[in-house]
Amino acid sequence: MKTKKQDYSHLSSSQPIGIFDSGVGGLTVAKEIKRLLPNEDLIYFGDTKHLPYGEKSKEAIIEYSTKITNFLLEQNCKAIVIACNTATANALNEVMQSVAGRVPVIDVINPVAEKVSYEIHNNVGVIATKATVNSGLYKKSIRKHNKWIKVDELATPLLVPAIEEGFKNHPITHAIIYNYLSNNKLKNIETLILGCTHYPLLIDEIKQYYGNRVRVIDSPNIVANHLKIILDKYNLLNDNNPKPNYHFYLSDLTKNFEKISKKFFGKTIDLEFKVL
Repeated sequence: MKTKKQDYSHLSSSQPIGIFDSGVGGLTVAKEIKRLLPNEDLIYFGDTKHLPYGEKSKEAIIEYSTKITNFLLEQNCKAIVIACNTATANALNEVMQSVAGRVPVIDVINPVAEKVSYEIHNNVGVIATKATVNSGLYKKSIRKHNKWIKVDELATPLLVPAIEEGFKNHPITHAIIYNYLSNNKLKNIETLILGCTHYPLLIDEIKQYYGNRVRVIDSPNIVANHLKIILDKYNLLNDNNPKPNYHFYLSDLTKNFEKISKKFFGKTIDLEFKVL
């Protein structure tokens, strides 16, 4: 059976890119997209009212993800980036169905799994939310491309709340990181995938724990590069927009989101409260 060829001729390069996550984590992806594609308008939805997604049921995650996707489509987005591992692991198929081929959809698991599969990695560790680990999607995606790689996944549910509460470079996060990374499941890994977009906010502390013994994968950079390739393929890259617009929607206004978004995107950000 032949796969249907994608046709995005109805889209314009001047349309914004839509990005969503349960909270501040997706900002790590949005920041990389901004760096790599400096002329693109971005619309970000942080579902802070319902975080953390990792503790929610699959049905709830599907409901939140499809509602946000439809909202971003209403905002005339030319691509949807699911900047949330838990939403990818539990709702990717439903998001694709909602989009119905109208725009490209980029997730945060498959590009990372594919890149890791084709590089020199033997023992790979994944830390993620409970819902992502329970889905087994990282292991399935990596081993689909390279069945010889050993993949060990560990649920690390305390990290997202700690990050959302602003406990970066804090004794609390140091203790949580040490407790998780010293787990026997991760004993023999050579590579660590941060399987939640919140976790790169703690990448320095995670690297400090390992020293140079373990390679920590920079997932946001991989996802942003994948997005660039997709947009370029369909002639949707915006090369002529010297003053891009960044608009942030939150389902619950939080001080930590405001602080991190301002740090990543400058002081004058457009932040709007929106409940779907």
